[in-house]
Amino acid sequence: MDLFGDLRRMNKRQLYYQVLNFAMIVSSALMIWKGLIVVTGSESPIVVVLSGSMEPAFHRGDLLFLTNFHNDPIRAGEIVVFKVEGRDIPIVHRVIKVHEKGNGNIKFLTKGDNNEVDDRGLYKEGQNWLEKKDVVGRARGFLPYVGMVTIIMNDYPKFKYALLAVMGAYVLLKRES
Repeated sequence: MDLFGDLRRMNKRQLYYQVLNFAMIVSSALMIWKGLIVVTGSESPIVVVLSGSMEPAFHRGDLLFLTNFHNDPIRAGEIVVFKVEGRDIPIVHRVIKVHEKGNGNIKFLTKGDNNEVDDRGLYKEGQNWLEKKDVVGRARGFLPYVGMVTIIMNDYPKFKYALLAVMGAYVLLKRES
């Protein structure tokens, strides 16, 4: 496969056309992602389970579909994805206790199904409960093990860059028949 030879044989118009095709693919993907954010109400409508803390409900590599409609009350037993201050990666765990105050303020406690203790050790120092503002979304569906590709790409960065390079080269060099 002579990638650079194919590039040299293209005239400028063909090369610009291929670059434009690549830009359209990337911008379409971003528009779809932003559209999902609007429709689901979640800042991250799709997440990958990164640990085994929710087994047997979810396994490492499962792809979760989330919604986050603020008028829906959070209930015990519900699986939520939340962010904790000071941590970059969201956590997928089940709500085990809900504490509702008379003024409508709701606080809740989470725990991984496969964990021995609740998540108070994961929260920021001095925080004993989560609030609605901490929730990224609520699990509404999943595809088993589809997210393993994401985990592999994060564990092996060289594989990620090689895959992106091959995909980019394919889009740029693929000729319309």
